[in-house]
Order: sequence, then structure tokens, then C-alpha cells
Amino acid sequence: MPINILVGCTGSVASIKIPKLVHNLLKLDEKPCVKVVATSHALHFFNTDDVEAPVLSDKDEWEMWSRIGDPVLHIELRRWADLFLIAPLDANTLAKIAGGLCDNLLTCVVRAWDSKCPLLFAPAMNTYMWEHPITATQIETLKGFGYQEVPCVSKLLACGDKGFGAMAEVDTLVSVVESSLKNIEKEGSSCKPTSDSVCCL
Repeated sequence: MPINILVGCTGSVASIKIPKLVHNLLKLDEKPCVKVVATSHALHFFNTDDVEAPVLSDKDEWEMWSRIGDPVLHIELRRWADLFLIAPLDANTLAKIAGGLCDNLLTCVVRAWDSKCPLLFAPAMNTYMWEHPITATQIETLKGFGYQEVPCVSKLLACGDKGFGAMAEVDTLVSVVESSLKNIEKEGSSCKPTSDSVCCL
């Protein structure tokens, strides 16, 4: 049975790394299937043609459904995925998830997520946004939901500020995903209800 990885990306300049992240995930020994869920603002930072996986957005959610009985994309993605990595997770989407909001495809997937499956998140934002007191509270809220943080790092940011807030490096993200996949294999557990999931919806 294939391992299915869902990658979420939000409106941080770190979304520029999505093509590289997907490329490196596809090289894992587990030979996973990968799909990307992007917010509208994330799409500002990369060309979907450069991504070696389907890139889904709010438009796909609404075009898929027209009548009762049609598939609901955020539910189908939850059923499909073994692991959800949100990288980058910007300040706005962090706040939405911490507050339970679900007003786009990505946050709807999060709200519908099965807690038996890993959800990893890699914050990315300006240093002063990172240092705002509410950020730590929201991070702890997500960890309280059972989600795993991939901590941000300190560096010179794209905006010119220097300090913490930069998304973890791609190699770090891939390593954390690989460890999570090995735990899934070791425990022999999966949140997928059937064994006939396919790579493409």
C-alpha cells in the first residue's frame, strides 16, 4: 500500500521552497505519493508547473462538488493522506487553526483531520511576528491538539530582519517526515479506512 503525504503551504515567502520540498519527499525510500494543498496567497510564491505533484486549491474544492453525493475534497484528502505536513505555516493560518477556523481548503483539511495520523507544522513568519506573545500560545494550542512542531530557525529573513521565524530547512523537514513514516510502518497503523487508496483523486 502506498504511503501518501499531503503537503500544505500558506502565504509565507518560504512557500518558494515547495518545488524542492516535494522533489526531496518523492526521493524517500518509502516512494510516497505526494499532493500539495496551497492557499491562494501561497500560490504567489511558486509556479505550480515546477512542482512534481498535484497542487490543489480552493478552486478545486468548489469545482468538485455540485450536488449531494459528489465527493467533498477536504474529506477525500483526509481519507487519502497518511501524513499532513504544513510547511510553511504562516502567522495568519496558525491563528486560524488555533481558533478552529476553516475558511479555505487547507484549514478545512486540518479541521477534518484524523488524530490517528501525524500532522506536522513548520512555522514561518517575520521575527517580530514570531516574538509576539500570542504566537507562543497558538503554537502550544496546536501541540495540545497532538500536532508536531518542526521548529523555526534563526537567519537573515527575506524581509531583511534577522532572527527566529524562518522555516526549518528542507532537509530537516524531510528528515522529520521520514521519521514519522517509519513510526507508522513500525506500529503498522494507518488512518486510512481502506487499503485501496490511489495516488490521484
